[in-house]
Amino acid sequence: MEKAEKKGAPIPDLVSIRECIDTVDHKIQALINERAQYAQQVGLSKGELAAAVDYYRPEREAEVLRAVLERNEGPLSDEEMLRLFREIMSACLAQQEPLKIGYLGPEGTFTQTAVYKHFGHSVRGLPFSTIDEVFQEVESGAADFGVVPIENSTEGTVNHTLDMFISSPLKVSGEIELRIEQHLLGNLPGLDEIERICGHEQSFSQCRGWLREYLPHVELIGVSSNAAGARRARDEKGTAAIGGETAAEVYGLKMLVNNIEDTSDNSTRFLVIGRELLAPSGDDKTTILFSASGTVDGSGVLYGLLQPLAAHDISMSRIESRPSRRKNWDYVFFIDVEGHAEESPLGEALVEMEKNSSLFRIVGAYPKAVR
Repeated sequence: MEKAEKKGAPIPDLVSIRECIDTVDHKIQALINERAQYAQQVGLSKGELAAAVDYYRPEREAEVLRAVLERNEGPLSDEEMLRLFREIMSACLAQQEPLKIGYLGPEGTFTQTAVYKHFGHSVRGLPFSTIDEVFQEVESGAADFGVVPIENSTEGTVNHTLDMFISSPLKVSGEIELRIEQHLLGNLPGLDEIERICGHEQSFSQCRGWLREYLPHVELIGVSSNAAGARRARDEKGTAAIGGETAAEVYGLKMLVNNIEDTSDNSTRFLVIGRELLAPSGDDKTTILFSASGTVDGSGVLYGLLQPLAAHDISMSRIESRPSRRKNWDYVFFIDVEGHAEESPLGEALVEMEKNSSLFRIVGAYPKAVR
């Protein structure tokens, strides 16, 4: 009986539906342009000589994106809705001058993908060959912000990024969490045409099971980055590469097989670095660098330094130690805690920690990744 009712249901009028879509599109376009006009007014309020970095506020953007998630009722997923709004905000901000974002290159790396996920595509990406260069260009003002990797869910911490913060005055301005999706890339008609695959050693380790099952006799060639492998796949006959969707777009390759990674929960966390400490956004994280060297000797020193966090019921999500570079066997600690350094109760706890530390610096207080 139910099937009969479904068969007898009226068929939607395709012409009417298309007319409704056209009407909605007209409204969307008008509202986007209206939003762009308001963004121009924000820029003018900062003065005629203000650059994009002067009126881009990461904490405000995080507030907007969290509101997008709260009111999203579908059918578009939260991820898609966030992507659309990020691109709208990116385009609005770039009307006068696009943000300049330095990142660990070359083009086609997952770091570039992280840049576009966080800032949208209406920015000017500046690829650099080392993490040191990214820090230097942001410090000098040649780049407005930088994006560098900090940890991978399977490979662990990127220690060099932590080491840069020991001597750099830069602050953490945000974090980006990116699921790492590895694809087999190339311009070959089929898998049987593949003679060799180029990729970074880390990518090979993440795809070893798939490669062993489907391409056991193909030569695997390690390269400095997946982008370098993609270039070889573009230029060399019989060569494929492992990389992300961005690498395929940059180097004009087809995705021969999607998602060849052995585990689907592999993610990398990136930090956005800038020159200023941000204001609270309402849902923040604070990163602190400190050392107890030269204060009180004996056991329990680190426990004592962290005691104010427990006393104020503050959650610590991460702790790392690194050589201080001041003398042998001397270490500094990096911790991530919940909350913003300028707000209670974290602010009070940090004051107490600083009193007992020989070195203490707030590396950043920034919005948690919106995802």
